[in-house]
Amino acid sequence: MHWRGRVSRPRAGPHDLNQTRSEKERRKHVIMRSLLASLSITCCLSYWCLASAADIKVAVASNFYPTAAKLARQFEDSSSHRVLLSAGSTGKHHAQIKHGAPFDVFLAADSERPMALEKEGIGVKNRRAIYALGRLVLWHPKAKSSQQALQSLQSGYRYIAIANPKLAPYGRAAEQTIKSLGVDTEGKLVMGENIAQTYQFVASGAADLGLIAQAQILSSQQPDEPGVWLVPQDLYQPIVQEALQLSDSEPASAFFDFLQSDPAKHIIQQAGYGVTQ
Repeated sequence: MHWRGRVSRPRAGPHDLNQTRSEKERRKHVIMRSLLASLSITCCLSYWCLASAADIKVAVASNFYPTAAKLARQFEDSSSHRVLLSAGSTGKHHAQIKHGAPFDVFLAADSERPMALEKEGIGVKNRRAIYALGRLVLWHPKAKSSQQALQSLQSGYRYIAIANPKLAPYGRAAEQTIKSLGVDTEGKLVMGENIAQTYQFVASGAADLGLIAQAQILSSQQPDEPGVWLVPQDLYQPIVQEALQLSDSEPASAFFDFLQSDPAKHIIQQAGYGVTQ
């Protein structure tokens, strides 16, 4: 005969209960410390990211704006910084910077104005460099070939658009080209404040033809326009486009250095500019 019944276990005493409570409290404190440590690390990382990220204000020549936008996107993809582009004529940007406009980098359409600013003590010492070599084209939207565009310039047109030579280096190159070819433009000249406005004069039909940047044609919706004549470079002085770093900050330095990199030069060449090696 077997006896079946409950197996009695010793009851926990006060000492055991206190030990259990102490163990629970200890675990709770460990978990809380871990959570607080994680939160502290997260906050520090977030603060570091916000502190290290910055807006880089760039004054860019109108002709180079579409290319600068591509460069800005690539730079932003590999950094925490944001590039803010302000397009306009090089002459106007030069005047704004002289009067204290808060730009970090100046992408001019010539070399004279960055050099002049540097001589006046504006900008970071030894941070001026060539970033692009511009090319000038004659564009006649209705011409069926480059030769027909040139013939129209020499004989039959109502209005021709160029950028203001006093403000825009491409306008100065256009003026030199017209003089080199001996073309009479009296009463036929439509002048844009910058090369972007000059392009619009031709695109809208306000002018029959215009002297603009080759890069503007290549970045347009019709890069294979037949009525485009590439102006020989011996008809105008070289369009040497220089960059000047204006603020001595790490983000500005990073963007300025990026402009000299091989990936940046590839983008610039694809846009229709020459680069220095």
